[in-house]
Amino acid sequence: MTARRIGLLLGPLAFALVACTVPPAGMPQGAWLIAGLVVWMAAWWMTEAVPLTVTALLPFLVIPLGGISNAEQTASSYYSPILFLILGGAFLALAIERTGLHRRLSLAILRLVGAQGGAWRLLFAFMIASALLSMLISNTSTALIMMPMALAVLDGGSTPAASEADMPTEGLSGALPMGIAFAASIGGLGTIVGSPTNAIAVGLMESMAGFRISFAQWSLFGLAIVALAIPLAAVIIARVQNVSQHPFDLAAARAAIASHTAWSSAEKRLVPVALVTFIGWMTQPLVAPLLPAGAWTDGTIAILAGVALFLIPDGTGRSLLIWREAERAPWSIIMMFGGGLALAQGMQVSGLAEWLGGALLPLQDFPLIVVALALTAMVIIITEFASNVATASGIIPVVAALTVALGADPILLAMPAALAASWGFMLPAGTGPNAIAWATGRIRIERMVSAGAVLDLAGVVLIVTVVWIIAALT
Repeated sequence: MTARRIGLLLGPLAFALVACTVPPAGMPQGAWLIAGLVVWMAAWWMTEAVPLTVTALLPFLVIPLGGISNAEQTASSYYSPILFLILGGAFLALAIERTGLHRRLSLAILRLVGAQGGAWRLLFAFMIASALLSMLISNTSTALIMMPMALAVLDGGSTPAASEADMPTEGLSGALPMGIAFAASIGGLGTIVGSPTNAIAVGLMESMAGFRISFAQWSLFGLAIVALAIPLAAVIIARVQNVSQHPFDLAAARAAIASHTAWSSAEKRLVPVALVTFIGWMTQPLVAPLLPAGAWTDGTIAILAGVALFLIPDGTGRSLLIWREAERAPWSIIMMFGGGLALAQGMQVSGLAEWLGGALLPLQDFPLIVVALALTAMVIIITEFASNVATASGIIPVVAALTVALGADPILLAMPAALAASWGFMLPAGTGPNAIAWATGRIRIERMVSAGAVLDLAGVVLIVTVVWIIAALT
């Protein structure tokens, strides 16, 4: 029996068992029912027994029928300003892809960083380009965009000295696809819109702990992680792949990626929109007090940019973005995010969050730094076997309850857990970028597992250390 079939049966069976039994001492009946729903949704999310968005619909059925909250209140909990941040960010990303601005950015960085030096520097250049792109568009889209360019460079830089048996997986041939995959996941940590996981974590923390993380605040932590993790990952991959021991023709590779195409009018008009949007996000805490309370949010800025894309002509008789292209926005992710918010609200209303927080109080006997390291390690292990979005949706509510119970600064526990939800590198099926890299046929499984395991272990210390240092300085 496959994991998917096991999850399909285990989820509703666990819920049925809970519904037919007496709750633990001190736990309200409604909270016990929501606990069963948590197990049901976790089983389906982590095994992908049904589409993730379908699982997100379960709270709308269970919470009203369980008498915990009515249908109208449950439906309202599916929406949050963070949803509009995801939507507006997706519109901007789609416009960047449509105009080809992403390719120009990649090529510019490759020429800058890869103009001199060896194969390691070329690997580093591709990883920087992938990380930067991933801050704007999804990790999977970044890998899909960068991988064909990488393969063209590998084909152009292949040297006659390399044997047929050696070229497919050794040296830069295996390092470049792996580097793009790892960098796409790491780069997504840089901004809230870099990965749906980030927005989900932010929304759940605000819903359950009343703590709001702004775009600028997230970027302060995320960009620091990216700046340290990209060179670290490049060194690990280069050593695992023995890049220095395998020749590569850099001159031929640079010729393969050369581009002399003039800037299009669409690209020229999109750049100011993107810049103004990011300036708006970074200055939001400064501008918000000047406007009506709650009016100027990261979501407001994102939607303003999205509307502008439909209004600004691209110079060819159409706007920078049209609705047919906008329909590719991650609507399913938005609905799935809503399901996580509804579940979090159910945990609050039913009393489960309060009970769970009390159950976790014994952790206050341990130093908070130990708790943070343990939580981060646990999240990284889980996200290796479950989707990043499912991990964030299932773990962040628990972290929120623990934060409230311990009376700790939410940043010190929630931020490492949120970042760790996207930190999985060992398995080909662990992330979309890993799967795309594996599909090139140039990566040996033991190499990916080795590099991913070292990066996972380093990530536990790196994430917690960076978050705690920045929190202490700000």
